Formats: sequence, structure tokens, C-alpha cells
Amino acid sequence: MIAETYLASNDAIMASIIETTPMFKKVDWNHDVYLALLESIVSQQISVKAADSIFTRFRALFDDAYPHPESLLSKTAEELRSAGLSLQKIKYLQNVALFAIENGIDYEKLQKLTDEEIVRYLIPIKGVGRWTVEMLLMFVMDRPDVFPIDDLVIRQKMVRAYNLTETGRALYKELHVIAENWRPYRTMACHYLWRWKPEL
Repeated sequence: MIAETYLASNDAIMASIIETTPMFKKVDWNHDVYLALLESIVSQQISVKAADSIFTRFRALFDDAYPHPESLLSKTAEELRSAGLSLQKIKYLQNVALFAIENGIDYEKLQKLTDEEIVRYLIPIKGVGRWTVEMLLMFVMDRPDVFPIDDLVIRQKMVRAYNLTETGRALYKELHVIAENWRPYRTMACHYLWRWKPEL
């Protein structure tokens, strides 16, 4: 509870959010950054329910239900489309598999890097953006001080909680100023913002 106590003492509004919001239940990815990256691509721009269904069918295409890079690259587009994947997402998944073979996406290697170094390392993969890497940092690598300002829900919740009226660059600047009060526990603050349900 050290992080919650710190956040509450530094930010009265965040203190109220923490008091009225249940903490999230962490999904254990067992530090499998590669698999989590594949799942995040499958999940892009579709509902959670649809993503879960497609990802389950995708994994079922492989003998041990694990899409090892070499096995993934050996599948035809027709086989992968049978899981419900679009041609664009198939290409993105293949890009991740190829990158894993050529460069490595293992937890031990990435853990030696800073947050920003991990972002710079992974975003050259076509189909992987900064937001995707930030989600990996927060949910898979347990990095404590990530602030995904490009996450629409985080921005909307902060605007609501702090009664912000700015737009555009001015809004982004103000969001960063507010989040500075949360260092070095910005990840925890964002977990609470995602789960927080404002009163109507």
C-alpha cells in the first residue's frame, strides 16, 4: 500500500479516487512479453469479448496452443484467417514473430533496459505503437512509473476528475503537470483511473 499512500498524500483528488475505487486484479502473463504483444495486436480496435475469442482460436491453431515464432511464420494466411484475423493483423503478428527471431523479445533482455529504451526497441515493429509498448510495460513488465497519455480513457478520466477545460497541446501539458505529482507511481495512478467510475 506504499504507492497508494504516497499518491493520496500528494494529490487530494487522486486520494478520493483511490478511496472509492477497487484495486485492479492483475493478470499474470508470467513475463511473456512476446505472447502479450501478440495478444495486444489481436485486441486492437475490437471489443474485449471478440478479442478473447479470436485469440483463443488463434492459439488453438498450434500444437501446444503456443504460437512460437517459427510456427507462426509457417502458417498460411488462410490458416490464420480461419481464427478470425484480418490480413493486416496477420501481417502485424508475422512482423512480431520475425522480430522475435532476429532480435529477441524475451523478458530478461528487456528488463535490463529503461522504459524509454524498451519503447525505442519495440516500436520499429510495424503494427506496434508507443501505446502498445506502454501497456506491456504496465501489465507485463510491472514497470511502476508509466504514464500512457495517449490512452483515451486515461485522458477522459483525468479531464473529468480534475475539471479540465483545456484542449489540444494545452490539455496534454496540463495532464503531464498533474501526473508529475504521481511520480514514481504513475502506473498505479492510471490503474485506479481506469477502474474509477465518476458519479453522474
